[in-house]
Amino acid sequence: MDHFYLSLLLLFVSFITLSLFFITYKHIAHFTGANLPPGKAGLPFVGETLEFLSSGWKGHPEKFIFDRIARYSSEVFKTSLLAEPTAILCGAAGNKFLFSNENKLVTAWWPDSVNKVFPSSTLTSSKEEAKKMRKMLPNFMKPEALQRYIGIMDHIAQRHFAMGWEGKDEIIVFPLAKRYTFWLACRLFMSVEDPDHVAKFADPFNVLASGMFSVPIDLPGTPLNRAKHASNFIRKELRAIIKQRKIDLTEGKASATQDILSHMLLATDEDGKHMNELDIADKILGLLIGGHDTASAACTFIVKYLAELPEVYDGVYNEQMEIAKSKAPGELLNWDDIQKMKYSWNVACEVMRLAPPLQGAFREALNDFIFNGFSIPKGWKLYWSAHSTHRNAEYFPEPEKFDPSRFDGKGPAPYTYVPFGGGPRMCPGKEYARLEILVFMYNLVKRFKWEKLLADEKIVVDPMPMPASGLPVRLLPHKA
Repeated sequence: MDHFYLSLLLLFVSFITLSLFFITYKHIAHFTGANLPPGKAGLPFVGETLEFLSSGWKGHPEKFIFDRIARYSSEVFKTSLLAEPTAILCGAAGNKFLFSNENKLVTAWWPDSVNKVFPSSTLTSSKEEAKKMRKMLPNFMKPEALQRYIGIMDHIAQRHFAMGWEGKDEIIVFPLAKRYTFWLACRLFMSVEDPDHVAKFADPFNVLASGMFSVPIDLPGTPLNRAKHASNFIRKELRAIIKQRKIDLTEGKASATQDILSHMLLATDEDGKHMNELDIADKILGLLIGGHDTASAACTFIVKYLAELPEVYDGVYNEQMEIAKSKAPGELLNWDDIQKMKYSWNVACEVMRLAPPLQGAFREALNDFIFNGFSIPKGWKLYWSAHSTHRNAEYFPEPEKFDPSRFDGKGPAPYTYVPFGGGPRMCPGKEYARLEILVFMYNLVKRFKWEKLLADEKIVVDPMPMPASGLPVRLLPHKA
């Protein structure tokens, strides 16, 4: 019997050893080939993922990029991220190459965690679902269509500030900014306006957003596992809303053009088939993520920088008060008002240069190709980083200095300022984000000045930038 257990133990050890050898061999094999970019593979499976993520957790996401640019004297280098061989393309040339070759040499890629959070998308693929959404969105996201939403945004903003800010001595900005942008997204995408209804799935939604781009380990308690449970809960809530909307459309209580949800319910494919409820729920879920998470980070950092830079605050305040004085009592903002907010938008753009809500994005190589003299094999993942240009003195002199005038005139050179991406995959909600951010700034500075309660609050990136303690501030209401 002892011999049996000894043999079993030796068999187990041999299996583990061979498995580790195979994983290591496969990992190294991914990085062998002629004329690959400089760089290192890191550990098997893990690669350099932890270093990549930890630079964000420590508040300096650009460090991972710039350390390797300096080490390899190259603006393209290889690494391994999320268990994938990856080439990181840096600088304006790298951005231009990736943005210009969308669906030619490269295509969008998401980690496995995304497909696990959105299971219905795997019936086709995340890529195919994204393409369908990008065809559908322009009708709702172009400036002409968005003009009619400005008054609604202003109305929601007024309610938001009345409920969450006014009458408070101190508040924590980040969760309130998320509440504002999420409320707006629910109202404009699904016509859900009741704050109690919105709040019902706001917390699970935050769990979902934070776990969607986590390390793809699906075990109880991991961010990915929590995100899956949260997505199932939200999907259930969304399907209830969808079912009710179907009834309302049939009974004439809802309009066919009132929001994206109605459009999805009535749209048909080439065969005349309607989308099923689960697919619609997934698409609305994706829209809610894109429609509020990045904008809430931008709004939070606007509050941070305006607290730190009183002269910039004064410029925004003066511009916004000129608009406020031109309004009749109770009159909501309109398109012409938004067009007057030029300095405020320059400030918001400079905030997004220094703290881009979208840190970067992945692509996948459709074929072998050459970039900057190096070979990129088919199937490799590619990554572009906003920081490689935003914090680069070659493109933005004195990159750490806050200077809204960078956006005067024609603004930055092409492919250097990329908070919304670029090319065919530029964020379709860019104009929507501009409106919700400017409406936020208008309602904020009209009511308050403020001061930070934590002078040196750490910034963490996971996967978006956020103040570690949520940015607590003391509110100083303007005297009537």
